[in-house]
Parts: sequence; C-alpha cells; structure tokens
Amino acid sequence: MNIRNAWPLCFVIFVLWSCKTVQKTQSSESGKEAFSIKDLPRRIYREEGNFHVQGVVVDIKRGYVYFSFTTSLVKTNLKGEVIGSVDGFIGHLGCLDVNPDDGRIYASLEYKNDNIGKGILKGLGTAAKNPGEESSFYIAIFDGEKITRPGMSAEKDDIIHTVYLKEVADDYKATVMNRGKQVEHRYGCSGIDGIAFGPQFGQKQGRNFLNLAYGIYGDTARTDNDYQVILQYDANSLRQYERPLLQNGFNKTGPAQPLNKYFIYTGNSSYGIQNLEYDANTGYWFAAVYAGKKAAFPNYSLFAIDGTKGPVLQVLKGFDSGEKGRVLQLATAGNYDQKTGVYGWYYPWGATGLHALGNGYFYISQNGITKGKKQYCDLRLYRWTGQDAAPFEEVK
Repeated sequence: MNIRNAWPLCFVIFVLWSCKTVQKTQSSESGKEAFSIKDLPRRIYREEGNFHVQGVVVDIKRGYVYFSFTTSLVKTNLKGEVIGSVDGFIGHLGCLDVNPDDGRIYASLEYKNDNIGKGILKGLGTAAKNPGEESSFYIAIFDGEKITRPGMSAEKDDIIHTVYLKEVADDYKATVMNRGKQVEHRYGCSGIDGIAFGPQFGQKQGRNFLNLAYGIYGDTARTDNDYQVILQYDANSLRQYERPLLQNGFNKTGPAQPLNKYFIYTGNSSYGIQNLEYDANTGYWFAAVYAGKKAAFPNYSLFAIDGTKGPVLQVLKGFDSGEKGRVLQLATAGNYDQKTGVYGWYYPWGATGLHALGNGYFYISQNGITKGKKQYCDLRLYRWTGQDAAPFEEVK
C-alpha cells in the first residue's frame, strides 16, 4: 500500500484504539473494578448454621465471594459454590472488606463477655469463657488464597493474622460521666463492626486507608452515644503488628492509637455501624445500621457520609465534658430530618452485607432463616438510584 494512501487508515485505527483505551480507563477509575454487568450473577445464595451473616466481600477480580457468618468465614465462587471455610472462632467476626492493594480480606473481630459474647458461646455449646477484663478487639486479616477446603482451622492453618486495637479496648472499658451520672463505655462503645477501605476523607481518590467503625450500645437514657465513631489506620503500617490468631491468652500487639478518630452525628443506632462501604462512584461512605430507638431522632437504617468533605473540629453534642471531636458530614441525600439535621434512608437491607462494585452497582445481603433453622445470605445485585424512598434498585 502506498504510504500516502495508508496514513488516513492508520489515523482512524489510532483514534479508535485511543477511545477504547480512554473508555476502559474511565471505567476503572469510576469504581473498584472495570466489569461487564451482563456477566455478573443477579443472586449469590449461601446458607450456614446458627449465626446470621455479618458481612460480605465480592472479589470480582479473582472470582470469589467471602461471607462472615459470625463464627466462620466462608469462601465461594460467584455461583455460591463453596471453595473453603475457616471455622472455630469463639468471638464475633463482623463486617468484611478486601484490601485493594494486596487482595487480603480484612474483618472486625471481637471477644467480649457481654450479651453478644455470651450468646455466641451459648450457640457454640462451648465451655470457653471470656472474662470482662479479657475483652479484646482486633483487625483480622485473612490470606484468601490459602482458603482451599471447608473446615479449615482459625488457629492452626496459618490463614489469619490479627492486630490488637488498644483504642477500642480503652473506650470499651472506660467509665465516664453523662448527665451527671457515671456510665460505662466511652461513646457507648460496644466494640467494633463495620470495616472498609477508601481514600482519605476530603478526597474522592487517592491512597487507601482502613476505616473501622464502633459498635454502639443502644442506651436511650444517654446523650453521649448519638455519634457513630470511626477509627482510621494505615494498613501498611499495621503489618509490623500482625500476629497469628490465638484465642486463649489473647495477644495485645498493636498500635497505641489510630491515625485518626472521626465522629458522625446520626443519632444512636442499635450496635452502631454494622456494615461500612466506600463507593467511588458517588464518593460516599455508606453506613448500614440497625435502627435506633430514641424518639428524638428519625432512626434511619442507612446513612451516607460525604467522603469529599474533610472533618471539622466541633464540640460534641450531648457530652458533659464539652469534648471536641473531628466530625464528618453526612451527604445531603435521602430523607432530611429538619429537627436533628440528619439525612438518611429507611432501607431494609445492608446491615448484614453491603459491597460496592463501582460504576453504581452493589451487592446487598438479604438475610433470613430457612425452615430448617439455618441462617442464609441471599446476595443480590443492585443499582444505585439515590432516591429518597428506595436508594437502590434491584437488577433483574
């Protein structure tokens, strides 16, 4: 072909290639992964034993799904077929997320002698005891590639490492004054649950940080438990503290304090943020909770923290001491309660599993109990709408 005649064709090919490259790049930057929605299952179903599902991770890149069923972690393929499981936890394994930098699965893990801890031990039928002074709180880190068969041991199979969280233990064990009375558990801290990776607050993109939410006791007589509390850590700096899981003689190796401590004014909710998830598409951090019981608040079950806004140092409402904290802002989305200034949704799902895929798509857990008394997770694919009545629309 003559070079003079060939150059227009070469130019067209170059333009088409450039557009395709840009489209792929934009797709990747708008969410966690570039993917084709037609290839994703609309439902992923899994049922287990006595304890309900606490959190889910759908690792589209590797083709795995992870379910936390309180005392076990179950790994499946995208069809819900079991690949392996890690069993033998005598504590509360909570919300999950995948570290986008190394592919490992992070979870909240707590051992307590309160009603939750006692309920777990009763359900397991074990004589194991966790006295109050031994209440311990951890980030649990799973090497998902090592989960290759059902029934692997939480302690013996070298799958899990833990990082002790002194900040949580200190707040859980603290006694403070509220309304002139001495009360237990600073901020109403009942432990930890929601966990998620995402960029620093005030930025929509950037280096990922690990954020971990407090559980909050639902004491309606207190006024100092109306904030959600989030601790932030640099996951890379936590590597030096990682130790194998030991459930007798709990280790206390971990950072002296978090990188940051944040507060979000939502009104009290029953046991705090159950599932926390960052969505790069909106720049929101979604916080799914069990609705609170205080009549002064709207008691929404889903909140969106505006990740594009940085924290503001404020005097915390309802505290006797005039304590100040770094307060994050709720997104101006959903239903607005004029009396409290709180935005949110009355949404029935998300507290037992919420995972953002990017590009406006989510997997959301619908949980329940079978006729045979087994707990199940019916994970369904949704599209974000942002509407006040129904912020997610199921993809059929």
